[in-house]
This record gives sequence, structure tokens and C-alpha cells, in this order.
Amino acid sequence: MSAAAPAPRPARATIADVAKAAGVSKATVSRFLNHRERLLSPDIAARVEAAVAQLAYTPSPMAQALSHGRSRLIGLIVADITNPYSVAVLRGAEKACQDAGYLVMLFNLGNDIDREREAINALAGYQVDGFILNTLGRGAGLVDADALHGKPAVLVDRRHAGMHTDFVSLDNAAAMKSACSHLVDGGYRELLYITEPLKGVSSRRERTAAFGDCVTAHEPRVAGEVYESTGDDGDGLDAALRALHKRAKRGKRAAVLAGNAVVTLRVAAAMARLGLRFGEDIGFVGFDDPEWAPLIGPGLSAIAQPTEEIGRTAATCLLERLRGLEGPARQLLLPGELVVRGSSGGG
Repeated sequence: MSAAAPAPRPARATIADVAKAAGVSKATVSRFLNHRERLLSPDIAARVEAAVAQLAYTPSPMAQALSHGRSRLIGLIVADITNPYSVAVLRGAEKACQDAGYLVMLFNLGNDIDREREAINALAGYQVDGFILNTLGRGAGLVDADALHGKPAVLVDRRHAGMHTDFVSLDNAAAMKSACSHLVDGGYRELLYITEPLKGVSSRRERTAAFGDCVTAHEPRVAGEVYESTGDDGDGLDAALRALHKRAKRGKRAAVLAGNAVVTLRVAAAMARLGLRFGEDIGFVGFDDPEWAPLIGPGLSAIAQPTEEIGRTAATCLLERLRGLEGPARQLLLPGELVVRGSSGGG
């Protein structure tokens, strides 16, 4: 004998159901739900309250927010959710939004340079109140201010040409100066800055320019070169490190600066292939301080970014705009922290 089918779940009560049970209009129920019962007679307010209790009616938070012109949703677009930087920014932004009564909707571009406009339109379809953009900042799909559906936005880490909005980032120039000066003070005279391809990405350009400024400030006793590394250029990276090591063997201490954690992993792999040792054969400082940095060789020196604070600051800027703050676009550059380990701390 087959089991009886489960009884269908009762339909969720609507505002129309409450109005019918109380014998009033939907507008009257709406006034009651929006704490304007003072506009109703005590008898009508009591009838509506009884109908709400009888039907176990709960208003939709989204409908309530939209009735006030706000969804209380924030759209966050990230270039790559597998990148620890993006995860930390999300964590900081989400906490700030949650504290203010907002929810975050995430769109991951997956490093697809042509999806920014699609992401904006998708989140706009959910009536988000504003955007936090931690995107690639380049490509055919690059958005401008006209693509934001009239919503405020804050840029994180990468600037967008044609979009003059609040911007929150690491102070790249100061962070590079700190890393470079640390190496020079430690006696390193041959420096190699390894970055992902610049390709118009503002944060990469800023760090590269700051590296050039540092080398220029210490010429002629310090020499520096820049190498742009892609994910499939193992031979080229090996050759660049071999050349740097040769210069070190001629009596000058040599060191690498890496533009981010992705580059740091590539450099670590190349050093292993070449049998070179961090801190002994070649010094090292990298941007980003991932959990595994202390575990490689004698420990990798790093510029630790205040990633969660960047996310919180970006969310705070956006919330201030949503509350009516006007004025020109703001630029908030947060300091990094130089974490010295064995890869650059030797005498």
C-alpha cells in the first residue's frame, strides 16, 4: 500500500488576505504595517492586528524596502572570487553592510574582461541600491558612469577611466617606497620588479611607476629592471632570475620585488627549479602576505594589505552616499604594513 502524499503546504498569506479578513482596504493594512496606526481608528487597528495574527502574516522585507524606494541590497562585483584579495574585500564590505542593515549580492567575473556591463545590468535587475566594484578595470566590457543606472558606486583597487566615483585602495606608491627602501637599506643594489602584465591596470601601473621612482632616487648605486610575467612564461622568468643571480655573483646583492601573491608563487616555483635560495642567493619582498608566506624558505617578506579594512571603507563610502552625502569623488589610500622575514632580513 503506497504512502499517502504529503499535504500541500498552505499558501503564504498576502496583504490582500489580511485586508479581506479585517474587512478593510489594502491601503489601510499597509498603513498599519508601516506603523501609522495613529491614522486609523482603534477599532480598525484592532481588526487589522487580529487578522495579521490569525493569518500569521509577515510582510516581505524586499517589498517593504522597495515601498520606501530602497532594496537595502548592495551589488559587489569582483574580478576573481578565488583570489584571496577579493575574498578579504568581500568579508570587510559584507560586515559593514550587515551592520548598516544591508545585504550584499555578489557577481564574480571569473577574470572574464568582457562581463563588467553584464554584471552591472544583472545586479541592477535586482534593484540594488549601489555598487562596489573590484573588477579588472579593462576590456571591451569596461563600464562607465552611464552604465550604473543612476546608482552610486565605489571603486576598489583599480581605477576606471571615465568613472569618477569614490575610490579605495592600498597606497601603492607608499607601499612600494617602503619595500624598496627596506631592500636598499639592507644592502641590495640590483633590484628586479616582477609584475603581472600592466595592460592598463591602474594598481600595476602605480606600483611599477613607484618602483622606477625608487630606483631613480638611489642611482647610480642601485639598478633596477621590470619584468612582466604571464602564467605561461616559465622559461622567460627563469632567464630573468638567472640574469639577476649572475649580477649578484659579481659582488652586488640582488633582490626581487613581486607585484602580488600570484607573482610570488611563480617566483617561488622558478627559484625551486633553478636551485636558488631566498635570502641567500636572492633577496625577496612581495606585495600581499598570504598565509603560506612564512612557510616558504626562511619566510617571505611581504607588504601586507589591509584588505578587510579596504572592503569596510568602500562599503562605508557607499553607505554615506546613499544617506545623501554629496560632493566630489573621494580617494582613500590605506597604508600597507611591511612584514620582514628571512628572505630580506639577513645582514
